Amino acid sequence: MFKEFKEFAMRGNVVDMAVGIIMGASFGAIVNSIVADIIMPPIGVLLGNVDFSDLFITLKDGATAGPYLALADAKKAGAVTLNYGFFINTVISFVIVAFAVFLLIKSINKLRAQMEKPAAPEEVTTRECPYCFSSIALKATRCPHCTSEVQPV
Repeated sequence: MFKEFKEFAMRGNVVDMAVGIIMGASFGAIVNSIVADIIMPPIGVLLGNVDFSDLFITLKDGATAGPYLALADAKKAGAVTLNYGFFINTVISFVIVAFAVFLLIKSINKLRAQMEKPAAPEEVTTRECPYCFSSIALKATRCPHCTSEVQPV
């Protein structure tokens, strides 16, 4: 059983999938950093110094009554909150990842189409002698092998 598992785990597809998952997780961390640290701060400044991660609605007050100035304060008080700011960040991250995957797939398809493109047909320069079936020049009037007269093309 261990031998079968080893063969399964060492197949190319499984190893490729593992590498893809690891790279995807790393790429996700990069995208989350881009959204949280680079994209959202300027948008927040344009919208009046809004930190999207602090956008929430209090559904139920905690041990100390609200209003809470930050999500951390609401969580500390034990309030039940609807965190729509995190949702906005997640949607933006998804759009960036989806766009990156789209560009990747588009370039892979373009490369695949170039690789699968049939080669241009070669120019025909010879033909077959109708008598001895040897290869002769396209414009030949006599076969060099059997000396028969042939019609030029």
